[in-house]
Amino acid sequence: MSTSFRPLFILGLLGCCGLIAGAYYLQYVVGLEPCPLCYVQRIEVFTLGLIFFIAALHNPAALGRKLYAAGTLVVSALGMATAGRQMWLQTLPADELPACLPSMDYMIQAFPLIDVINKTLHGTADCAKIDWTFFGFNLAQLSFFSFCLIALFSLLLILRKA
Repeated sequence: MSTSFRPLFILGLLGCCGLIAGAYYLQYVVGLEPCPLCYVQRIEVFTLGLIFFIAALHNPAALGRKLYAAGTLVVSALGMATAGRQMWLQTLPADELPACLPSMDYMIQAFPLIDVINKTLHGTADCAKIDWTFFGFNLAQLSFFSFCLIALFSLLLILRKA
């Protein structure tokens, strides 16, 4: 008799929901405006949540569980890379930072989608601003840590026997 991994996938989904809720709280209650790399990280967390949601609905056997977990591992690695880039931008001197971009709404209306994606993934001087900290950690560092936790959780799902 095999053990269901559905509760673990639901736990991953709830973690992603918590991260998104925190991001929206900081944006709409605290008043922090997200930078382009913040939007990318939100998309990555949404993607992780979607994979966890589908996996919880599907409740697959061993091979399917490992495939879903491998998907979350890949997306969390992309999230670590995005948050890592933002942390790197925060270490650059002001004169070496990329130029600021117009708002995301304007860019989506005015530029081709491939240009918006390219400019967003490279980050801007906005991405280097540190407007808020929690126990001495800025949002990029907290995001990196969150993606690391999800990657470790994904490894647990891959390696754990039923």
